[in-house]
Amino acid sequence: MARQKIEPQYVVCICNDVYRASLQVRRLYRVLPDAEAKKRGLLRVIDESGEDYLFPAKLFATVELPEAVGRKLAKAS
Repeated sequence: MARQKIEPQYVVCICNDVYRASLQVRRLYRVLPDAEAKKRGLLRVIDESGEDYLFPAKLFATVELPEAVGRKLAKAS
């Protein structure tokens, strides 16, 4: 059975009132899949520290990137 490749997902921060050290407004962040977090209104995001943490989804807007751009960004990180 072939594995389905999951394309990287990216969001842009639109508010960082509580997380100023971890997030910068207008910055692009990579999201890691986390079904349980999503059910609770959270996103698992790789923040400024380079580590992944859970943040409220309302702090971000989803960004649709061309597939080739998403792959290049994923390789660069």
